[in-house]
Amino acid sequence: MINDDEFRLALVGAGRMGHHHMRALAGNRTVRISHVVDPVPQARAAVVAAGLPAYPSVEDLLAETAPDGLLVTAPTGRHGALVAAAAKAGLPVLCEKPAGLDAAEAAEAGRVAAAAGVGFQVAYWRRYVPQLRRLRERIAGGELGEVLFVAASQWDGEPPAAAFRTGSGGIFVDMGVHEFDQIRWLTGQDVARVAAQPAGHVTDPAVRGRDVDSAHALLGLSGGGTALVSLGRHYPGGDMAAVEVFGTRDHVRLMFLDPADGDATMYAALARQAEDFAELVRTGRSEGAQVADAVAVLDAAHRATAQLTQSHEVQPDR
Repeated sequence: MINDDEFRLALVGAGRMGHHHMRALAGNRTVRISHVVDPVPQARAAVVAAGLPAYPSVEDLLAETAPDGLLVTAPTGRHGALVAAAAKAGLPVLCEKPAGLDAAEAAEAGRVAAAAGVGFQVAYWRRYVPQLRRLRERIAGGELGEVLFVAASQWDGEPPAAAFRTGSGGIFVDMGVHEFDQIRWLTGQDVARVAAQPAGHVTDPAVRGRDVDSAHALLGLSGGGTALVSLGRHYPGGDMAAVEVFGTRDHVRLMFLDPADGDATMYAALARQAEDFAELVRTGRSEGAQVADAVAVLDAAHRATAQLTQSHEVQPDR
């Protein structure tokens, strides 16, 4: 049965992250994926077999129907063009992070959406994890005292394909933007300084010089504290993410994404994020990441990436 009050999202990009969103919203009573757009015929065929209408382009979709919003999960290099297509049609956009390969692309996507008067939100799902939201409230309320140090880690079970890694901007733009956003959001502080260091080992020869298997960044925060971002592509058992905060009054450590729990935490957060996006479109209120957040995060990620590039240049041949 179709619920007329449901918010209908058209999903653009039926790849790995697109399927995560589809699973997260399966059975949701507030938001549902109503249509899918993907240029790859095999991907469209799989979607149709699962019972959803699929189209090769946003233009083909809009020639037949008008959803309530667009959920962009296509490769990062296409984010800007898809936001522009949605804005031209007057469709609000929930865009997967990072909303562009660099800060200028994210800023332009936000400008185009604002000029068209459509809602635009960047999908940083960790803002909807209850444990992290409580930690943010405790920090804002002064329970931890002054923040001295934040350690944020994300290690994936295995590396993605080389084609993805060489086109996604590298480990800090692909993965680390989550940690940069999380640190800014939790502490209410900006990233003032960045010092980055890669590990020397790269298991896939096809990505050498374009990406690394592990990298770390030490950040100076605008409030006087420091933070560490630790990223890696080899974690036994599956994907993990954790954060640890040291304050003058208290200390908290959370492993909020645990391989033992599978994707349950992420799916629940993705559903809350979609519901919040529907609230943004209907009322103008949202707790999600906005354009300024995406720009600041990509700026920090590129400062870290630039230092990795310099490190590659001075490393001896292996």
